[in-house]
Amino acid sequence: MATEEQLEAAARWGRVGVGLAAPGTSADVWRRELARLEDLAYGSAWINEGIGRGETFSQLGLLLAATRRLVMGTGIANIWARQAPVMQAGAETLAAAFPGRLALGLGVSARVLVEASGLSYGRPLEEMAGYLDRMDASRGLAITPAVPFPRLLAALGPKMLELARDRADGAYPHSMPFENTVLARTALGPDKLLVVGVAVFLDDDVDRARSLAAQSSLFKIPSSPYLANLRRLGYTDDDFAPEPSARVIDAMFACGRAEAIAARVGEHLKAGADHVVLQPMGADLTTLVDQLEAISGHLPA
Repeated sequence: MATEEQLEAAARWGRVGVGLAAPGTSADVWRRELARLEDLAYGSAWINEGIGRGETFSQLGLLLAATRRLVMGTGIANIWARQAPVMQAGAETLAAAFPGRLALGLGVSARVLVEASGLSYGRPLEEMAGYLDRMDASRGLAITPAVPFPRLLAALGPKMLELARDRADGAYPHSMPFENTVLARTALGPDKLLVVGVAVFLDDDVDRARSLAAQSSLFKIPSSPYLANLRRLGYTDDDFAPEPSARVIDAMFACGRAEAIAARVGEHLKAGADHVVLQPMGADLTTLVDQLEAISGHLPA
């Protein structure tokens, strides 16, 4: 169960956060755009980590130091990028320096990406369970934060959700329909945190937005865990080939005008999410924050 302090911290996040993927962005641009975000109706900002394409704790340190109130989280901190005691120590250090402002999301990534970096993928559920064991064994060796950070698992399927329920403070599924949010809440129970990520394709022309969404890399990953989970939810090969159907695109992503994006947030909150993270897809950080500013005024209170 998440601790009382963690639940209180999560309550301060509000209902909606943002996901930001902007590789190659300078520190000065990050500082400028995060200052803009702090004036908007978002409570958190989340980043992801790919091996060799950024290092999550140095990035989190920059973002936390550049902001006053935003919670900073990892959509995933990649468990293959560092040993478990190092992950625990890095999170404890930042949580102690910025009380109540860190959320650590852990993920196993995808086999093809891990093996491309020269590592052995193993069995994801067993690898994650063992990694959590080693994190727990090193807890408090670096420093003990006054406010413990919540530990979330990037869980899509039922077994990883069970592990999130039993060994973490909650889960952070991404790019899934609201039906999956209902199932995730049921699997986790009422006392765990459920953060839901939504990829956003903002465009006044919904067909153009869907066309962009259809190019998502999630459809191209060999043995994609996203497609496997969608099949568990009742989607079929007809929804994925020869091209992703409008049905599956609308289920996975939020496409169209700002009002439609805000409506998708409401669907996930009603389905049981505690916090919804909107991740606009675009070329540069300034464009992403422009989109989030356009959406901000339409979000549910």
